[in-house]
Amino acid sequence: MHFFDHMKNHFGNVDYGALPWAVLALIVLALIFDFLNGFHDAANSVATIVSTRVLSPFAAVAWAAFFNFIAFLLFDLKVANTMGTGIIDSRIVDNSVIFGTLLAACLWDIITWYWGLPTSSSHALIGGLIGAALWKSGPVALVWAGIAKTCLFILLAPMIGFFTGLFIAVIVHWFCWWRNTSPRAVDNFFRKGQLFSAALYSLGHGGNDAQKTMGIIFVLLIAAAGANPEAFVGGTPAGVPTEVVLACHIAMGVGTLFGGWRIVKTMGQRIIRLRPVDGFCAETGAATTLALTIFGGIPVSTTHTITGSIVGVGSLKRFSAVRWGVAGQVVWAWILTIPACAIIAAAATAFVRMF
Repeated sequence: MHFFDHMKNHFGNVDYGALPWAVLALIVLALIFDFLNGFHDAANSVATIVSTRVLSPFAAVAWAAFFNFIAFLLFDLKVANTMGTGIIDSRIVDNSVIFGTLLAACLWDIITWYWGLPTSSSHALIGGLIGAALWKSGPVALVWAGIAKTCLFILLAPMIGFFTGLFIAVIVHWFCWWRNTSPRAVDNFFRKGQLFSAALYSLGHGGNDAQKTMGIIFVLLIAAAGANPEAFVGGTPAGVPTEVVLACHIAMGVGTLFGGWRIVKTMGQRIIRLRPVDGFCAETGAATTLALTIFGGIPVSTTHTITGSIVGVGSLKRFSAVRWGVAGQVVWAWILTIPACAIIAAAATAFVRMF
């Protein structure tokens, strides 16, 4: 369902004044996570275009933030639906589950930002959901099909990004060789081309990652409706309310605008040094992968996708051009994200449920 359908069907559907203060506080916490997501993942959107010096850091994050925000005009909310109902059974959701999930995801984003590791905010959120649900209700609370699909794309997303980025790089390099284009002309052309590819990637980032927070708020509102049906006009809403869609995109856009510069260095310089043509190929490959997964309703990691694409483009030069030691550290952080966040979320949920 597109933005204008949401505007027509859902705006004003929620009476937020009728919601308990704890639910409102959790909505604020979800938007804080969305801000941290944009802040943490700003590096994914701008690392290549900053490292190739096509745009200044501030101009790059402003460019990325704008396209993060307007993504709601283009994409269906299939990823939000998956996050809301496709990872854990929405019937077991209560305030403690959402609090544990969001606290774990926020802490993980802050910790990995401090270490300069481009980990997945999406998988932090999914790990938090799994840990909180397991503590409350055990394995029966998990939607195994949705979790299996997500875990499968932990492997597939960077691989698809790798081969898509590599394929685009091969086509671009062959075309430049066939046209006998000088290195200076290639550099000048793709410095402009990177504006387009960075915009495409930021659209994919906003369309994928903002929807994950929408899904969390949506399932929280459904749980609140069960306790207080008057919170909704006409009962439980049939879709994500428009004000939630807008709030999530604004929070992510503002987070991107503030930017996480520690991770920019890892993404744009430490894994491999990029030229404008490399940045164009990596961003276009990652954007293509994200668009396909958004339309499939699969909550993939934008971090994994762009990293795979950068490595794919870099390997075209030679495998030794990729700093595999740094790439290995990034992969270990990916592996640890879901179990670490599950443990933190379970502990937070247990603490809250004691009271």
